[in-house]
Amino acid sequence: FFREKEKSNLPLCKKNLLPPNMASIRLLELLRPAYSFLPEVQDLRTKLLFRDKVVWTGVTLFVYLICCQIPLYGVARASGADPFYWMRVILASNRGTLMELGISPIVTSGMVLQLLQGTRILDINMSVQHDKMLFK
Repeated sequence: FFREKEKSNLPLCKKNLLPPNMASIRLLELLRPAYSFLPEVQDLRTKLLFRDKVVWTGVTLFVYLICCQIPLYGVARASGADPFYWMRVILASNRGTLMELGISPIVTSGMVLQLLQGTRILDINMSVQHDKMLFK
């Protein structure tokens, strides 16, 4: 059954179950204008000075400490025992703050994008450099 399906000469829109008029419209191309608003990390052209590294480390630490004090909207602060009390003391965080989320939103969004690509809901060809650049 699967071999017959792979060998079929159906157009790409039939294989992905998209209507024929949607086959040429790709989600990554529709989102391309929004990419100009997203930050992008470029390769270093020169070596950073130690002083610059210390300044950026200080700025990052300051942002981290501020985010540890910003409460999450809709999270009720419980007055009961906190099992992560000592971890919060070490990390200078409070219960129910922005930093309590950690990196889970970033990891979850990456997993969702990979799932959409794997199920071919997002039409991305990783062998094409342009598609690979848009996906990253």
